[in-house]
Amino acid sequence: MPAEPDVSVVIPTHERPSLAVRAVESALTQTYDDLEVIVVVDGIHGATRDALAAVRDRRLRVIELPERGGAPNARNVGARSARGRWTAFLDDDDEWMPAKIAVQRRVADAVPTVTPVVACRLISRTPRGEVVMPRRLPGDEPVSEYLTVRRGLFYGDGFVQTSTIMAPTALVRQVPFTVGLRRQQELDWTLRALRHDGARLHYAAEPLVVWHQDEDRHRISLEMPWREQLEWLRRSRELFTPRAYAAFTLSVLSSMAASTRSSRVFVELLREARAHGRPAALDYLTHTQIWALPPALRRGLRDRIVGRRDRRAGHTKAAPEMADVD
Repeated sequence: MPAEPDVSVVIPTHERPSLAVRAVESALTQTYDDLEVIVVVDGIHGATRDALAAVRDRRLRVIELPERGGAPNARNVGARSARGRWTAFLDDDDEWMPAKIAVQRRVADAVPTVTPVVACRLISRTPRGEVVMPRRLPGDEPVSEYLTVRRGLFYGDGFVQTSTIMAPTALVRQVPFTVGLRRQQELDWTLRALRHDGARLHYAAEPLVVWHQDEDRHRISLEMPWREQLEWLRRSRELFTPRAYAAFTLSVLSSMAASTRSSRVFVELLREARAHGRPAALDYLTHTQIWALPPALRRGLRDRIVGRRDRRAGHTKAAPEMADVD
């Protein structure tokens, strides 16, 4: 292993040895090989230790934490141990295309930005189909609006996901992931990182990550109380423009809270968006349809509408909801 590899890959994992090995192999087989791979095992797990020990590559390092602290904490531990000038994150249930790091390094070298945060498109794969995300790359709008404001009733256009992110290691250490935040980890990190002088978000245009969304797999986001997410949003208000704050409240928060079927909660979210944000007509419509339509019906309508749209645009098959949790 080089004394100082150019890129450090940080993979947090918890009791999913076969997935962790798949992620590791997708990192180690990159065409850009000046890298190290740091797997942070989140809590002692013998099967994961044994599976990783069978991977014979001197670029692999394994850090085993004595107890579980969550993925954000594991990423922070990995970043503190990184020896590369750049750090790229990979969740254990995702995998990279072989040229992922090579393409992102070219993007980073080509832009004039002092501190580039480089993301990429991905292929979101579910049992119902797959789609390339984000559907469009950022324009001149604020990043918080790019990542939250919808242009369609059933879908958003902007997107960032943890396994797509590569950033200077110095920035990743200055801006650690928020420990204890169970959802919107990458949104939270990206918006906070971009507040640093010279930091700017760039995208590689091609899809370089496969985001596996097995809808039968345990997903902690489905258990997360919506009020916990609302508390995070209120604490993070300065990261959002008023337009973005309203859009997030009436789409993401609305979808999390809709299962309560409470008219009081429905009105509370409307008031939150109006008090601290600037809702548009589409935000009100989104909020209403989330509460009015059963989740299965919404998914079916979304797949048909977005699937036709993406096929016309030359994308792949039916799309999952970018903002909803269902």
